[in-house]
Amino acid sequence: MTTQTATPSPPRAAVPVARRAAAALGSSARRTVLLGVLCFAAACAIGLQGWASVSLGGFDLGIFDQGVRGYAHFGLPVSTLKSYHHEFPPGFSLLGDHFSPVLALLAPLYWIWDDPRSLIIGQALLFALGVPLIRRIAAHCFAAAEPRTARRAADLAGLVYALGWPLLVAARVGFHEVAFAVPLTLLMLERGLARRYVAVVLATVLLCCTKEDMGLMVGAYGLVLLRTRRTGDRAGRFTGLGLLLGGPLAAAVAITWLIPAMGGEPGYYWNYAALGADGGDALKHLLHNPFLLVQTAFDQPLKPLLLLWLFGTMFLLPLRSATALCALPLLAERILSSNPNHWSIARHYDSMLWPILLTAAIEVLGRLSSVERPEPTRRRARLLGLGTVGVALVTAVPIGLLQLAVPSSWEPKASEAALVRAAALIPDGASVEADNQIAPRLTARADVVLVDGTPRGREYVLTRSDKRSFPFKTDKEQADRIQLLLAHGYRQLWAEDGVVLLHREGGEPVPGEHVPGPGSKPVQDEVPSDVGHNLFKG
Repeated sequence: MTTQTATPSPPRAAVPVARRAAAALGSSARRTVLLGVLCFAAACAIGLQGWASVSLGGFDLGIFDQGVRGYAHFGLPVSTLKSYHHEFPPGFSLLGDHFSPVLALLAPLYWIWDDPRSLIIGQALLFALGVPLIRRIAAHCFAAAEPRTARRAADLAGLVYALGWPLLVAARVGFHEVAFAVPLTLLMLERGLARRYVAVVLATVLLCCTKEDMGLMVGAYGLVLLRTRRTGDRAGRFTGLGLLLGGPLAAAVAITWLIPAMGGEPGYYWNYAALGADGGDALKHLLHNPFLLVQTAFDQPLKPLLLLWLFGTMFLLPLRSATALCALPLLAERILSSNPNHWSIARHYDSMLWPILLTAAIEVLGRLSSVERPEPTRRRARLLGLGTVGVALVTAVPIGLLQLAVPSSWEPKASEAALVRAAALIPDGASVEADNQIAPRLTARADVVLVDGTPRGREYVLTRSDKRSFPFKTDKEQADRIQLLLAHGYRQLWAEDGVVLLHREGGEPVPGEHVPGPGSKPVQDEVPSDVGHNLFKG
């Protein structure tokens, strides 16, 4: 006869506790999923609305579509939209524009759906990946607070992140490689708080593969680790030193060697004429006159307004956290720039700052909410936290969410609708010079370049005569281009609502016709005079 030993039952009191813990864990997971779905839905809807209204252009959605499609076919990320317009020589790929090999991770999306909208969906997914990370950051920062306060902080942090205006703006202007920087920065910061430094290093490596200047932000985070880690945390201090040195080194290698190897130029994006002709010249000038840095940072009204908006809408909370140092290189790039496109909040640049500023604010609120703090301090923290949440959510409505509820915002205007109809007349495989707004709808099935100031000799030209479109400065320039082509071998196939579709009938060269060749010198666009005067308009 065998003897069975009875398994002791858990104490009765432990059962309700375990059940409550399991229920709390399940509830937290459900809220994380719901907030992630909310973030994805908002970003995806805004992006798809831009597609439906034909407001997303070849610059930049079409460029990234061509590039990622190259990866999907196991080639280099070549974009004729970018290379022809900016006169890059043959052999140029997008890795010679910005060093962003991380874009290759989106190639599988094109195996499922070969369409530019795959990038819109992919960007929304990347943003949504930040929801569990920001909630875990809040959990770390509010670990010393009352459990109820910590739970609310995690929920509100997830909500503010999910509907954050920088993410909504980034979704509205299409797709950019910095979509990867959002979750990767949060992963770096969250793993740093958890003292899991192997994951921190992995996140920073991927960040350096997202865009060449992200190495500067990585270096700044290394300084944060050195400042905030105690002497006993040798791994943290060692990691901080490695990032402080390795981040800027990675940026220098990418700019100096890797980008030129892909057909780019090291100083192509040098937009700091007020400081000097290049980095060495700027350093010489700053050593001679350090005040030049301050002068350049405040030489335009929009620059201090940008800083006031970024930090004022968060009640200056990020400035009380060392984590805000991570934002310094990214802000300096914009504040010191002579390119007016960098000074407003109407583009994607703030999406890179959003994880940093939000994490810094959460860290400060978490410290003030500790049970060791006196009740007046905790009450002030609650008010500041609720105020930040309120401002963030109220701001998100006019900047991104309101237009989703306007039916007409989902429909193209007459000129854009005519572009769609004209594009349908272009056969698959044709070579096309296309208006910026219609270019993304042709990249999947045609050889597309941007119609700009230089004739390219393509089979078809699809442009507008009475509405200014990038990169033209006036609609008259576009009308003159149409007349030039009609006088030199092109025939009008279709015209409606100012949109004109031309077809090349013979081999007669067009005056000024040019295709970039070996030795081509890349050029930058001249920014129109009406850019740089409105914080909320690009």
